[in-house]
Amino acid sequence: MPRKAPASRNNEVEQSQPTPRPPRTRPASEAKPRADDLVQLALKACLIARDAAFNVRDLLSNSSRMAFLAIKDCEQELDRIERQIDERLPAAITRVNEARARQLLSSLKSTTDLERIGDLVMSVALRAQSRPTKMAAGDVRQLVEMSAKLRDMLDLIHKGFSTLDLECARSVLQMDKEIDRICHALFQKHLAETVAQGDTTGFDVLLMAQALERAGDHTTNLAEDLYSLIEGRSLRHVPKKKAAN
Repeated sequence: MPRKAPASRNNEVEQSQPTPRPPRTRPASEAKPRADDLVQLALKACLIARDAAFNVRDLLSNSSRMAFLAIKDCEQELDRIERQIDERLPAAITRVNEARARQLLSSLKSTTDLERIGDLVMSVALRAQSRPTKMAAGDVRQLVEMSAKLRDMLDLIHKGFSTLDLECARSVLQMDKEIDRICHALFQKHLAETVAQGDTTGFDVLLMAQALERAGDHTTNLAEDLYSLIEGRSLRHVPKKKAAN
């Protein structure tokens, strides 16, 4: 957890200055952001996104109300973390060297992708929760498999950023192919089916699959950011096959 300076300490500092300063618009606890705090906050966001993906399984399999609420809490917490890092990073980045500045910028980009992953997982949860009827067991199984792959990818991202392990980035790029494969299989199946008028089950399944596939794409962005942080060069806009190698 990021450490926050006590409000009383900031008040004492302000009182000791000879010339009164204008009122601060941000909370005193955010007055002196530390680089380490922001990096740890980004790592925490990765674990929260992972937990959101994990809870999709129970929601799809058992229509668990607790799983839905957990995903909702994760999505809201990711929003808060992205906002905190966005507000606090400009001040923190002026106090560090180039290497630490690169790490802070990576944290900012990472939380943007993680926040988007939270939104996409939440869209799956909302659609699953609003279904009046159960989905086919085969569809549920494939969506659960996609969410499990996403969770494992986010686990690797957290490990990679924690230990600066390049193999984690490579593994994530490989695993994204599995999410794409399952998504394409679901599209091929449902687009070839003849459905009764008014039956939106297949449409809902495809939208959920597409959301999880896009969440996987955002996770590959994280892998590319990890690669850039370690190697000092970007993989962005490099073909996926070449990047994975």
